[in-house]
Amino acid sequence: MKALIQRVNKSSVSINNTEYSSINKGLLILVGVHKDDTEEDIKYIIEKSTNLRIFSDENDKFNFSAIDIRAELLIVSQFTLHADTTKGRRPGFFNSAPPNEAEKLYNNTVNQFQKTGLVIKTGEFGAKMEINLINDGPVTIMLDSHMK
Repeated sequence: MKALIQRVNKSSVSINNTEYSSINKGLLILVGVHKDDTEEDIKYIIEKSTNLRIFSDENDKFNFSAIDIRAELLIVSQFTLHADTTKGRRPGFFNSAPPNEAEKLYNNTVNQFQKTGLVIKTGEFGAKMEINLINDGPVTIMLDSHMK
């Protein structure tokens, strides 16, 4: 499982030109489900993303995590995170989980994030979405549960 994490001052998801959900200060987390992902991959992504010290203290040092500052999280499915661009000009997505399996693992990931007690908002799995964000920093970090 991959998670592209962006520290944001605010972020929102719109579907069909209508705002679906939004957050204030926190993390936009794009989640890509790999065809070989299991519950262990979900646990890794949840623990790592909520505990990464990527929020600044009064000295502008990364000393606080999403848990520490009670950040809001916007979780959006993003199968293209597993794009293979090694050959040709069109990305291949054979490493992404099939839609039914990916939706199940994505929903389970959201459920596990909700257990953190943080404010959790989402996109809609499989929908064509527009994401707006005001990146804070910018701070953007890629997590890959297969690289732990």
